[in-house]
Amino acid sequence: MASNDSQDQESRRIELMDHEFGVEKELEEESEDEEVEGWDDWEAENDDVDEGESSDTDFLCFFCHSRYGSCDALFDHCSSSHHFDFRGIRTGLGLDFYGAFKLINYVRSQVAEHRCWNCGVACQSNQDLQNHLHETVNIEAINPLLDDERYLKPFMKDDSLLYNFGEDEEGEDDYAVPIDKEELIRDLKNYEDISIDDDHADTCDKSGVKVVSASNEKNGVSSIEHAGSTGGKLKETHLRAFPTIIAKEIKNVNDNYFGAYSSFGIHREMISDKVRTDAYRQVILKNPSLLKNAVVMDVGCGTGILSLFAARAGASRVIAIEASEKMAAVATQIAMDNGLWQGKIPNGGFNQPTGVIEVVQGMVEELDKSLQVQPQSVDVLVSEWMGYCLLYESMLSSVLFARDRWLKPGGAILPDTATIFVAGFGRGGTSLPFWENVYGFNMSCIGKELVGDAAQTPIVDIVDNLDIVTSSAVLQTFDLATMKPDEVDFTASAVLEPCFGGSSGSITDDLESLTTLCYGVVLWFETGFTSRFCKEMPGVLSTSPYTPKTHWSQTILTFREPIAIASEKLIGDRLAAVGTDACPATKIHLRISIARAAEHRSIDISLEIAGFGPDGRRRKWPAQLFSLR
Repeated sequence: MASNDSQDQESRRIELMDHEFGVEKELEEESEDEEVEGWDDWEAENDDVDEGESSDTDFLCFFCHSRYGSCDALFDHCSSSHHFDFRGIRTGLGLDFYGAFKLINYVRSQVAEHRCWNCGVACQSNQDLQNHLHETVNIEAINPLLDDERYLKPFMKDDSLLYNFGEDEEGEDDYAVPIDKEELIRDLKNYEDISIDDDHADTCDKSGVKVVSASNEKNGVSSIEHAGSTGGKLKETHLRAFPTIIAKEIKNVNDNYFGAYSSFGIHREMISDKVRTDAYRQVILKNPSLLKNAVVMDVGCGTGILSLFAARAGASRVIAIEASEKMAAVATQIAMDNGLWQGKIPNGGFNQPTGVIEVVQGMVEELDKSLQVQPQSVDVLVSEWMGYCLLYESMLSSVLFARDRWLKPGGAILPDTATIFVAGFGRGGTSLPFWENVYGFNMSCIGKELVGDAAQTPIVDIVDNLDIVTSSAVLQTFDLATMKPDEVDFTASAVLEPCFGGSSGSITDDLESLTTLCYGVVLWFETGFTSRFCKEMPGVLSTSPYTPKTHWSQTILTFREPIAIASEKLIGDRLAAVGTDACPATKIHLRISIARAAEHRSIDISLEIAGFGPDGRRRKWPAQLFSLR
């Protein structure tokens, strides 16, 4: 059973995600006025909410007690009544999301002290301050004040403005979530976990990492007071202490991660994965123009199997990098046992090289500490970096680091493409059928509880292609030769249509229509070894439900409640809710975000769902947040 702290953290994460995407907590149905393309009509904006009307989000004025139903309404009020033009100041100073975030907290902190945010004059009361407020005198004078990192800390608890002010900006894609914003929100959650009770005391955060406090700013750490906590005012470390703490946590996670890969069982599972190993073997051995006399770098070599393939293919030098100390020693021994190690042995008085593979123990980001490799000197960069749902374990960032530092211009990266796919699955993709008949006994109560739990935690398992009940769609494609490191995190949309491949549906009165329940979505990936680099023999490594299974399986995201789906030929009940048996959805629109989590090497996945009925009505379900740990 999860602890109360874990439940509280999960609740906060879901609340933040709901704010970020503007997801309503109640189911909503509405008519579709025109053909829906992508997510143009995803958000039902309430910009024209009058005072006194109910609104899902309450935005409190900076200067008075007025509340508004939208950011635009609030900003208009502040500009006309209090001479504070948030949008104009942001544009004039060229503030990005971080800068605008700081501006909001700066103004709120000044108003709390009855101080003019514009000129710094201190007033006796809030009313005096409101009477004093004036047009901006020198906008440039505000900029240096925003350099203070403490304004990245929310000044007011549950300030919904902080997580919504960027959503109404013109010129932005309606569903493109800025990655910096996601990272900031994750960081802020960590800041709240770091506290000290005494200016001169050492303490630990929740993960047991020691935090050293200082009583003055000369040491680079200062204390600030913040009232946004259930325990009243807490003294908190300055943000400059945060990177040190995170570095220690990352080191601990890395030690555990690479330690786990010291297990021979894991490597046997990977090598025994014929789909995986054969895909790499084929492209390495059957593309001689690429590997012959090439300098190859293998990131995360494990047993060194890919390095052995490269050496056999005729590479002139293979740099095999492995962070696990044990596996680096094993890879070295294997290379020696096969006569491929680049060490030297005495031979008639001369030291003769015996092979081309050199194994370096350490992370690729720290390679320079162990081996001098000239920048942009590698011909081929190879790595089996993929994790569950493609991005779990976050090893792609290390591969991109190696690419940018050592790969020659125009050099090959294997694989060079990666694609994530999504499709809906039916009842057979859950545990329900198993528990309904256990040696003749009904244990369906267990299956129902497991399905409920699965709505919060991703499941890594094999999904039979006969249990896929919708079309498949490309969610995201990466070009590993050109992508930027920050593009690892993404938000993308997809549309799924009923496509029953198995027997999970039931024939309705209309024999041309088939209705079934979609219990969630399944994610899988393919990596490509394209003809861009593999001239003689391109290849594909697929983890699809329609191809032989791999050790990656698929990643299952279960809906909180199943959605009834059917073809457009079925005429549903206009009085019934979309997605029910009486009015099945004919399309399911998805918006999925995958981002590296605050916990190193983990990923967070958010899922938004909207169903469209045959008559064009739309129904949205509350967003779901999954964490793959």
